[in-house]
Amino acid sequence: MPPPDRGPALHVHQYACGDSWVVAAAGDLDAQTLPPLQRALEAAAMTRQIVVFDASAVPFADSSTLNLLLQTHRTTRLRIAGAQPQLLRILEMTGTDATLALYPTVTEACAAVVS
Repeated sequence: MPPPDRGPALHVHQYACGDSWVVAAAGDLDAQTLPPLQRALEAAAMTRQIVVFDASAVPFADSSTLNLLLQTHRTTRLRIAGAQPQLLRILEMTGTDATLALYPTVTEACAAVVS
């Protein structure tokens, strides 16, 4: 029996934005799809003081994503940009929206970090 359709694969790309480094993900985030994002955030945190996670193309995220964001927050100044309603709900339900810096867009996250 073939595995269930999990939807599109996760795509991760990275780029500089002022003094910060943006790690952008597109697709659902769960324990199975998270490793590429985890590698990208860990590498960015090792070389950059400020990392912006662009979540604008992430329609679904589970608790493994929350754990990764908190781990990244402990090692660098993490900003989350464009979080979709489902991720925002997890952040609000766990109270981590008060701990993590949330911005509507990458542009605003980068501007806040640079200023």
